[in-house]
Amino acid sequence: MAALARFHLLQPSPILRPSALLPKFPHASRLLTIHTSYSTNLRRNGAGSGGRKLSITPPLCSKSENSSSNTESSQSIVGDLLDYLNESWTQFHATAEAKRQLLAAGFHLLNENEEWELKPGGCYFFTRNMSSLVAFAIGEKYSLGNGFHVIAAHTDSPCLKLKPKSASSKSGYLMVNVQTYGGGLWHTWFDRDLSLAGRVIVRADNGSFSHKLVKIKRPLLRVPSLAIHLNRTVNTDGFKPNLETHLIPLLATEADKESAETNDKTSASSSKDAHHPLLMQILSDELGCKVEDIASVELNVCDTQASCLGGANDEFIFSGRLDNLASSFCALRALVDACASPEDLANEHAVRMVALFDNEEVGSDSYQGAGAPTMFEAMRRISASLGQQSVGECGFARAIRHSFLVSADMAHGVHPNFMDKHEENHRPVLQKGLVIKHNANQRYATSGVTSFLFKEVAKIHNLPIQEFVVRNDMGCGSTIGPILASGVGIRTVDCGIAQLSMHSVREICGKEDVDIAYKHFKAFYKTFSSIDKKLNVDF
Repeated sequence: MAALARFHLLQPSPILRPSALLPKFPHASRLLTIHTSYSTNLRRNGAGSGGRKLSITPPLCSKSENSSSNTESSQSIVGDLLDYLNESWTQFHATAEAKRQLLAAGFHLLNENEEWELKPGGCYFFTRNMSSLVAFAIGEKYSLGNGFHVIAAHTDSPCLKLKPKSASSKSGYLMVNVQTYGGGLWHTWFDRDLSLAGRVIVRADNGSFSHKLVKIKRPLLRVPSLAIHLNRTVNTDGFKPNLETHLIPLLATEADKESAETNDKTSASSSKDAHHPLLMQILSDELGCKVEDIASVELNVCDTQASCLGGANDEFIFSGRLDNLASSFCALRALVDACASPEDLANEHAVRMVALFDNEEVGSDSYQGAGAPTMFEAMRRISASLGQQSVGECGFARAIRHSFLVSADMAHGVHPNFMDKHEENHRPVLQKGLVIKHNANQRYATSGVTSFLFKEVAKIHNLPIQEFVVRNDMGCGSTIGPILASGVGIRTVDCGIAQLSMHSVREICGKEDVDIAYKHFKAFYKTFSSIDKKLNVDF
């Protein structure tokens, strides 16, 4: 949630995933139920000891498999979420991992630059900028003018990003200049084991260029705090770092000959190097290419600590980027599992869709953000392809009027040490279900009608629900909900999983809430059509 940005503007080691074995062993999905990486994460972080039982997490369903009702009711996706979080250090990696899972589930990859040939019962997706993604499954009984049932979330999180010219030196240290992205709790980035991940443009021998993702899994950077002996008032006056001069990570110590020349001065390692040669060598080693073949880099600073379970009963998820990868994964998994067999779409009249956008934390106004018409252009193209004709405004307008959007972004759980920061009757707690967000000034897109419809889904499936309203004497953040709702006029509800430490380098949410969100989203896909027919508002 881009709360701060909007308000002011208005592990180290590789993780083995059982899913990686599926291409070699096509029947392994029926046998692999205990995720190796899940138990590995528990052991690495001190959990899972003392005879604790590991949770069982069924693998990602393929389209050819049918899940029994017993399996479905007891299914937990927490282990798979931990895998996803540990893979997804950046918005690029999150999108690439979503792409991998969709392909494994039988979804067909589309290209926005080409003509689409779609058919009822088909499952498709496309990516944009490898940082946003739209996936959809078409009901067998779809006809022109029918609606789209969408869950939208975002792939980006507040972080530090390398500046275009990042190389600098201070007092004998090689430093990496960064810029702040979004409204992060930047003091939490001090004294953490940090590294770099993102994408690189690499030049091939034939003169072409390729897009490659990179992740340096070992601790590479650190932003050290100033010792209390040199900052005696920090505990009384507060820690107030200057984000330009104090939030600069250390990379290495300089060679002796360089130290003498750059003592107490900030400068690039050489006039022609945008990034330290040492850093470029590390990247080239990771990518298996020559340093001179690296044409461009777009890198995030990332925390290397693995996502894991925590708390006395392993009831919490401790991780970076929960806002908003937890919502993204729950939505993605719900769509995949709601279309796991041909029967799931046999009686569906609508199109089920997931839209994952980049740049929400900075306002969404970008090529890959929710402010771009990506999702609505896809809806129009779907309607046109299935209608075998150019869709006029009447047909597309009817489709939008029949559509419904769930804007899924993490919610503010009540903090036990700061309870007065919440309105007394709207204090969401962890482990109690999805939070529906309301705001009279339309910072959230929820209305009485959309809230009712979404709560009816929960009621039918016996799922808990909570509600949030910000205090009148506090500013309210916003989401992609109002942006998309006002784009073409689509009915929208804003909701999210309650969490603590939002926008910290390390966040917290409840394990049970992840499974509840998944079940709620899956129920939305499967039952919303029948619920929506029972309510008349404008006629």
